[in-house]
Amino acid sequence: MMKKKILSICMAGVMMLGMAACGGGAAPEEQQPAEGEQQTADSGEIGYDKIVVGLDDTFAPLGFRDEDGNLSGVDVELIQAVSEEMGIPFELQPIDWGMKETELANKNIDMIWNGYTITEERKEKVAFSQPYLNNRQVVVTMADSDINTLADLEDKSVVAQSESSAIDAIYAKPEVFDTFKDLGQFATNDECLMDLESGRTDAVVADEVIIRYYVSKKGEEKYKILDEDFGTEQYGIGVRKEDTALLEALNAALDTLKENGTTKEISEKWFGSDIIME
Repeated sequence: MMKKKILSICMAGVMMLGMAACGGGAAPEEQQPAEGEQQTADSGEIGYDKIVVGLDDTFAPLGFRDEDGNLSGVDVELIQAVSEEMGIPFELQPIDWGMKETELANKNIDMIWNGYTITEERKEKVAFSQPYLNNRQVVVTMADSDINTLADLEDKSVVAQSESSAIDAIYAKPEVFDTFKDLGQFATNDECLMDLESGRTDAVVADEVIIRYYVSKKGEEKYKILDEDFGTEQYGIGVRKEDTALLEALNAALDTLKENGTTKEISEKWFGSDIIME
């Protein structure tokens, strides 16, 4: 089997995104506990008076910029709710997603939270919270494409978001990946879909939770999502392995929010149903 060429695609838009994600754009946003909120986690016990959360601000509907440039999305609202439950302010810091584990290790951030897939490789670098959302890595094509199965990707150009779990999922199926014409990588899923629409690529592999949101906004009739996929996964929140007290407090807050219906309310707002894991 011939060795496949991995394309690294650099665009001006990607460069601009990288600048914004690395702090060249808007200042970090701080999620403050509600006035009079009962504090359930002692900041002294967990060692923090403020938690800095690293996220990808292009990852709709989990974390992204709305029309006014404010951070919005499912995970952003979950972060706000956890901040209030723990009684500790959370600061949202957009980062270069490809550097997320490095940012955590260097203590530039205290959590990685934004559609962060739990993998064995990542478990070697971070401690994960309980999983809170199920996901699949799906294949998206244009509606009139002759691609209907993974086998149909043979000799086709495929793209995915760089440094994403979609790339890992593709590599995990070498029997499929080795048949690709090539595999391209973009900084965002939106750029992947634009390349698909232009006809330069044949298929996109991406998180189902994310891609169905994009497709609904762009016009579901234009796209086709294959029944076959590159595997299932779960989202979690990453912290430094030594932050055991923080992790315990985070999991306790998530449990409380599930029990009191807060996560259900957030999920139904964004997805139309409760898909947050119990």
